[in-house]
Amino acid sequence: MKYFILILSFLLDGILTNFLGFMPGNLTLFTPMLTITSLVLIYPYYEQNNKQYLITIFILGVLYDLFYTNLFLASGLIFLVLGFLIKVLYKQFSMNWFKVIIYTVLTILIYELSIVLFILLFNLVPMNIERVIYKLSHSLLLNIIYAEIFYLLLRLSKRYMQRTLN
Repeated sequence: MKYFILILSFLLDGILTNFLGFMPGNLTLFTPMLTITSLVLIYPYYEQNNKQYLITIFILGVLYDLFYTNLFLASGLIFLVLGFLIKVLYKQFSMNWFKVIIYTVLTILIYELSIVLFILLFNLVPMNIERVIYKLSHSLLLNIIYAEIFYLLLRLSKRYMQRTLN
């Protein structure tokens, strides 16, 4: 199931990016970042094997770089940081539908702000606060909806629920 979620999220990111406008000025409220959202959802499957989780998300981050961001290894490293954060959050708090929203928002904000920092550090493209706020505000809606739908579907699985409640 965990690989199904990762593969589906990765492919949907590419498909939705082609159909939804994502440049400033387009009339859209949706910027897909479903792969990043899936990092929150798959952790219970790896809870007993954190090393495998970190390796999986690093590889996923490198693939995300290759296909979507073209920032050599940046997403791979950011995915690792997100993985450590998600691990800490899951250890400290039990999972429910509201916390899925909070974790999703937190991971997207950290990812986006890390990418902005990377862009500013290496002066890759002009960046201002308006572009950052636009990107953040348009990233959250679709990804929260996606996370909630998948979480509700995963709750139907007894194995997933046992992992999130422990």
